[in-house]
Amino acid sequence: MMPFSLTNDHKELRKGILAFCRSELSEGAEERDRAGVFPRDLWNKCGEMGLQGMPVPEEKGGLGLDPLSCAVALEALGRGCPDGGLLMAISAHLLANVVPIWKHGSEAQHEKYLADLCSGRSICAVGMTEPSAGSDPYDMATKAVPDGDGWIITGRKTFISNATVADLALVYARTEEGKGYHGGVTAFLLEHPQFERGQAFDTMGLRTCSIGELVLDEVRVGPEAVVGRVGAGGPMFFESMNWERTLLVACHMGVMDRLLDKAVRYARTRTSGGVPIGKHQAVSHRIANMKVQLEAARLLTYKAATKLDQSHDVALDAAIAKLFVSESLVSCALDTIRTLGGYGYTAEYEVERALRDAVGGILYSGTSDLQRVLIARWLLGI
Repeated sequence: MMPFSLTNDHKELRKGILAFCRSELSEGAEERDRAGVFPRDLWNKCGEMGLQGMPVPEEKGGLGLDPLSCAVALEALGRGCPDGGLLMAISAHLLANVVPIWKHGSEAQHEKYLADLCSGRSICAVGMTEPSAGSDPYDMATKAVPDGDGWIITGRKTFISNATVADLALVYARTEEGKGYHGGVTAFLLEHPQFERGQAFDTMGLRTCSIGELVLDEVRVGPEAVVGRVGAGGPMFFESMNWERTLLVACHMGVMDRLLDKAVRYARTRTSGGVPIGKHQAVSHRIANMKVQLEAARLLTYKAATKLDQSHDVALDAAIAKLFVSESLVSCALDTIRTLGGYGYTAEYEVERALRDAVGGILYSGTSDLQRVLIARWLLGI
């Protein structure tokens, strides 16, 4: 086990992002959530900071940060930005799209797309999840049929983050029947309007993230649209899921930190029976549990981040981090509401929105049930 002490560079990175959040991202989240509006202006400001391309090398338009630095940055973003939908939009764009395009795309794709993706000038949506198959490549219905030197792609993707605002889509399609993860799926990079932006969903939380459908109706693409190799889409997708499961929950840690701070401040100042409610054991123990969950989440996430691209068993660490942190965020949001009482139940105190946003975390990037399946498979080998 390596120690997870942060360097001065990490601390300066965190400080800079928190300052950016305070000056640019702290206002209007409640109103945007109520209206369900994607904040393109704030997205663009994040792009100016380079947040949408953090791990990509500088010569290709990114910031060149290592995975642990990305975790520190995303934790700071989650701590400082109260807009859960914007956090989701950035994380999905970066981790499920920019990372695989950077790692597996051709030089021509890098030259054409990567700088705009890193700067936020272009928004990308990943097309994997389907109405009947979820994210299982073995059951994928979307097909890419050979047509001369290109392909004709037909299918429908659902529950896609950034779907209705996407300029690009990284679409996974079945290219060989009888094969799934190994050799049967290929990734294609499409430009709008090659894909249709389908219906948007009215969701419980993450309402400022555009979540909807991508529709592909006999879309013809040339060989230049293939990302990586034909048939290599399955491993590429699961590699991107290791990045997403590890680093998206870094945002969750930041939210947990913000909720803990809110609960502590309230417990110190709200009185009951003539004393601060924090002196009541039920409240103080609840806050202590929140702190334990946050510190454990940080260790699990930082450990997984240090193993990205370094260890074959990072998928186990990513699944553990995703499971623990996402469920801990729901627990922390509920405990904060319990601590604030009726005020926590009102919209103006933000906590009810944090809870609604947190519920999505036990579903996207693989449900909590799926993470338990993945962990058990690693342990049992069956």
